[in-house]
Amino acid sequence: MARTASCTCGQLSIVLEGELFGGGVCHCLACQSRTGSVFATLAGFGPPWTVRGEATVFERVGDRHGSRSLFHFCPVCGSTVFHLVAGYEDKFVSVAVGTFGDPEFPAPADSVYESRRHPWVVLPEGIARFETDPD
Repeated sequence: MARTASCTCGQLSIVLEGELFGGGVCHCLACQSRTGSVFATLAGFGPPWTVRGEATVFERVGDRHGSRSLFHFCPVCGSTVFHLVAGYEDKFVSVAVGTFGDPEFPAPADSVYESRRHPWVVLPEGIARFETDPD
């Protein structure tokens, strides 16, 4: 089943035909700053996928492992749509769940950087929780 995620103005989108690996929530301070919210919700997909439109890329280096995340956002409306991890660009893509516009999208399976989670954020029962980024 193909899924399409797009920015607010529709200029940038990604069509995903690959397997949904799962979803997660990140409470790290960088994700809070990047999203303007108290956490980021992401879903990982395998190939193939097709990007439509133009993106501006922002690179962020992870604080624990030094991985380089390449965030693709719309230069028109500013919405972050997806990101790739340097060295794994052809293996998986992480997509911002809100860009699907689908309230029925599956719930996240894990929550990382729980040490930064705002105490009033309540997550689904049974979700895997990690104080920082799991190894």
